[in-house]
Amino acid sequence: MGLRYKKQYDLDDPKTTLAHRDIIKSKPFLKELYEEWYGLLMEKCKIVPAGKMLEIGSGGGFLKEIFPEVITSDILPLDCCDKIVSAEELPFANEELSAIMMVNVLHHIPHPENFLQEAQRTLKIGGKILMVEPANSWFARFIYQHFHHEPFNPKGNWEVPSTGPLSGANGAIPWIIFERDKQLFEKKFSELKLNPVLYHTPFRYLLSGGVSMKALVPKGSFGFFKFSEKIASPLARVFGMFVFIEITKIESKK
Repeated sequence: MGLRYKKQYDLDDPKTTLAHRDIIKSKPFLKELYEEWYGLLMEKCKIVPAGKMLEIGSGGGFLKEIFPEVITSDILPLDCCDKIVSAEELPFANEELSAIMMVNVLHHIPHPENFLQEAQRTLKIGGKILMVEPANSWFARFIYQHFHHEPFNPKGNWEVPSTGPLSGANGAIPWIIFERDKQLFEKKFSELKLNPVLYHTPFRYLLSGGVSMKALVPKGSFGFFKFSEKIASPLARVFGMFVFIEITKIESKK
């Protein structure tokens, strides 16, 4: 996908997460894309009940710099995060959280079902899980399976190989749980209402080079490509590289 950055650390080394964070902030085109995603998370947080808002897997990003109210966390010990938190064992009381946010994190959690149980437990009624995750469009699947270092297996189950915090992954997990197995998700989590999955960002992440490649375009072209993607939005289900997932905690039907 372009010229590679030199690999400095093992993928599961905390220094790798911090290096990714530095790369994102140093690449103007990529940083602006993250700011757009963060803006979507923040906009949705305007309609949640008052309370604590948690970001999981914060170490590689910079959400707190533009959204100071959020509690940042990571499974790794990182000075840039407020807490060390496992997504499968959230250290919060029942109905203590108003929002749980994550960017490219769900597909790294070894047992996503455990996370969803914890989210259902800790969220207030009207609280939300908000995620940006890899898509399983035709184009995204081709890119992820042939040019990306993380596994992408749409035939997999709900578990992720637990080789490490970052090396363990299945990029197809969001599609598996919320689209392929949607009825099973709804049966298991009756208090979590899934909004329609939104496919987006077909080309800009690739053009930015991500965290491992040199940018292919200058920052000044961001607006042009954003407009181009907007024009092409009817084809997002075919070409979108990412999805936005919004889940709302509702009253129990029991």
